[in-house]
Amino acid sequence: MGKLSTQSASHRWLTAFVDWIKPEEATREAICKQAEEIRDRIGAKASRDGLVVRSMPWSGSFAKKTGLRRHMRGDHEVEGQDVDLAFVISPQTSEGEDIESLLDRFERYARASYPNTRRNPTKSSVRLDFKGTKLSYDLVPMLAVEGDDEAQVLLRRDGERRRTSVQRHIDFVKRRTDRSNELKGRVKFNEGVRLVKWLREIRQSRSQILDDVPTMLIDLLCAKAFDLHGVDETYTETLSRWFGRIAHLVGTRKRVDFSDFGDPAGHADGGLWSVLDPVNPANNVVPPAWGNLQLQELAGWFEDARDGMARVIAADTAGDEGEDREELAALFGNALVDHGGAP
Repeated sequence: MGKLSTQSASHRWLTAFVDWIKPEEATREAICKQAEEIRDRIGAKASRDGLVVRSMPWSGSFAKKTGLRRHMRGDHEVEGQDVDLAFVISPQTSEGEDIESLLDRFERYARASYPNTRRNPTKSSVRLDFKGTKLSYDLVPMLAVEGDDEAQVLLRRDGERRRTSVQRHIDFVKRRTDRSNELKGRVKFNEGVRLVKWLREIRQSRSQILDDVPTMLIDLLCAKAFDLHGVDETYTETLSRWFGRIAHLVGTRKRVDFSDFGDPAGHADGGLWSVLDPVNPANNVVPPAWGNLQLQELAGWFEDARDGMARVIAADTAGDEGEDREELAALFGNALVDHGGAP
């Protein structure tokens, strides 16, 4: 089978759709402005409360340019973006602060700074929900690591203390996006990640088993697929290859690791399947509670997506835009038909 044209229906529709699910440039500028205001207010209160705020780096999907500005809630897509704001604190004791006390402090800072804004605690943050702008900001207190300005300790309510680096996670994605920019065509690594995240949203909304597949897991599976296959000139062919590779990785429980920041060979596997954090290979990003049932369903998601993209390619080759549209809607929901430029 020959290469698909960049004028193929599916590529045109996927290109328009990824532009619809990603943040608009004007929205990014507004987020940056509001985020700086939140940092200033919360950081000032933390300093007055005796905390030493070492840095407030950008983090998360917004900084990686892999985030979505829309999400699925049941059968409906809704506006809304989540933005992580890290506050890296100097430990005040040899053990470092516990997460409960830090979250209590940051909830107090948020309440004083934004008394009319809803606040919700999470496992590692305090979330501020700005209804008017449909934006949420996660205030994430982290502990600084002496001797490494780009390392932090992320604290969780279950007592876990995980060494990480928000800067290196961003660099990990940026390296691959930059490599894809050097290749011919419109397809970019980070935009491919957005489309896979949307597929996750569709499948989670229909699942009775998997309702919280970690974003980091999606990022790393896409990164491994990119490292092995790169990107093609069309989103259709790129996703076909990626879905096939990810289905194989999950289905065979093949270990996934990376050497961007060091050799992971010395780190042992854990659980039924290991997908190792490139910044800290001691961290397996596969949820420890997952068993065979969850892994079988995840593999099934990507096997179905692989097979669906094969049918899309066949419809493209045959020039059957009606079949093309139906297959893409089965994968990405009716939102693709409504907002992806499909007739």
